[in-house]
Amino acid sequence: MSPANDLTKDLEVLYSGESPPIKEAFRIQKELSQRVVKAPDLKPIHTIAGADIAICVKEKKLVCGMILFSYPELEEIERVWTVSDEIFPYIPGLLGFREAPCVIKTFAKLRESCDMIMIDGHGLAHPRGFGLACHVGVLLDIPAMGVAKKCLYGTFSEPGLKKGERTLMRGKDGEVVGAALRTRDGVKPVFVSIGNRADLDTSVMMALECSRGLRIPEPTRLADKYVGLLKKDVCG
Repeated sequence: MSPANDLTKDLEVLYSGESPPIKEAFRIQKELSQRVVKAPDLKPIHTIAGADIAICVKEKKLVCGMILFSYPELEEIERVWTVSDEIFPYIPGLLGFREAPCVIKTFAKLRESCDMIMIDGHGLAHPRGFGLACHVGVLLDIPAMGVAKKCLYGTFSEPGLKKGERTLMRGKDGEVVGAALRTRDGVKPVFVSIGNRADLDTSVMMALECSRGLRIPEPTRLADKYVGLLKKDVCG
């Protein structure tokens, strides 16, 4: 059996029980993290999807909304959504195991092809180097990037106040894990990191090109609004 098939079986086992084995989740996460491709994809990017997810804590439901846009025009092509049961508990450092299945189910509903997915969250800028953008990107084997509103992991110097100014985010060993990016003059930076099959320069460029005068890039900004409406219907 191939390593890929072994991993698929491991994931099925992980999600099959009422009490997922946490040590096994950390092991799988480490193996998945070694599959992150930190280089730009050679395929041109003509479409980009923004994805966000919300939790209905009382109902133990997850709500994912995804909007596909043309790139670089950012004209909406389609939007899809999924409500799923929570099958993995909230555990710091393992958020991807809780949220990625819902994102992946939503991605599967897209009728048109997606060349890049932008996640409202982190990629490499994660305490274990494997945030939600990496988790989704690796399991779907697509280019992925994370754009977050807050810094989860890493240190950085405040970038200059002008749009396009950026500084590198570094992990505890000094490795580059992302960039603090000013997407609009004078606003708080966003935090960009690689998810999969991308490099940091390309991810920063795309975050800037998608910002359109606002702090949050359009794909994740509009996905966030979409999820907010969906959550009201699901959670009340």
